Amino acid sequence: MPHRQPHPHDRLALWVALSLIVIWGGNFTLQKYLFHLMSPAGFLLARYSLMPLFALALMRWRCGRWLPPLPRQALLQLAGLGLVGHSLHVGLVTFGIHWSTAFSSAVILACGPVFTLLILRFKGVERLKPAQIGGVALALLGVLLFLSDKLLGGQWRAGGGDLVLLVAASLFSYYTVAAKPMMQRHGPVLTMGYATLLGGLPLLLVSIPLGWDAPWALLGAWDWFGVLWAVLVSAFLGWLAWGWINQVRGVARTAPLMYLMPPMAGLFAWALSGEHYSWTKIAAAGVILLGVALAQYAGQMRWPAALVRRENP
Repeated sequence: MPHRQPHPHDRLALWVALSLIVIWGGNFTLQKYLFHLMSPAGFLLARYSLMPLFALALMRWRCGRWLPPLPRQALLQLAGLGLVGHSLHVGLVTFGIHWSTAFSSAVILACGPVFTLLILRFKGVERLKPAQIGGVALALLGVLLFLSDKLLGGQWRAGGGDLVLLVAASLFSYYTVAAKPMMQRHGPVLTMGYATLLGGLPLLLVSIPLGWDAPWALLGAWDWFGVLWAVLVSAFLGWLAWGWINQVRGVARTAPLMYLMPPMAGLFAWALSGEHYSWTKIAAAGVILLGVALAQYAGQMRWPAALVRRENP
């Protein structure tokens, strides 16, 4: 079996990926803090006042024009993608994190690959093997176990937040599948740029009356730094960097690193905001991640030839 030649930036990409996992893990606690300061609607207003500017700057830098021309049909498709990926997904994630906890949010959003697999199966793109079906069932069992302590304990707001995040994860999975052909035709920069512009506008319009009354004058310099960090570094530059990492290391070698994010989010929430976790919740989180990993990778497992025979030198 031929060995993959290492990319010259492979080690750098690994360190950037691990740094992003730390940034994204801490971002759940940071967003909870910002929501407390300015409300979720206020944060969305700040986010989508900045994101279109970043998207325009990206297109100007990479394409040489602020608004590179695209066919009308492509713009309509990108508007639909933006509606799902930004207006609906980001809006639901924001309020879901606000209602839930940082650790729960990270664990529930990690279910995204299961929804991606189910969507591909529904479209007839991929057939599920028995081990993958078992992984989907295991992840579902883990979600039910994870929600049980909140729902049985009458914590309807937190449990409702987790359910909202579950819907948001399914929407992002749909966005991921639907965006692939657009990226192949028009490239990731135009796809991301126009989806952000066209999908962020409805959310911005909704957020203006809801977030206008946020206590903007009371926010200090470090609070504004937190907003810029969450929007520019974690959200915008983070996903650009993740795309580069996937190009250097390959999706198969990079995707498993995402399973480090829920534990990292849990550590940040425990250290900075005092979250505590029962053994039932920790076990349920492990069951969810195991089920997601099994559903995602069981269909790709192959016995390496090196385990069967070794070539003579």
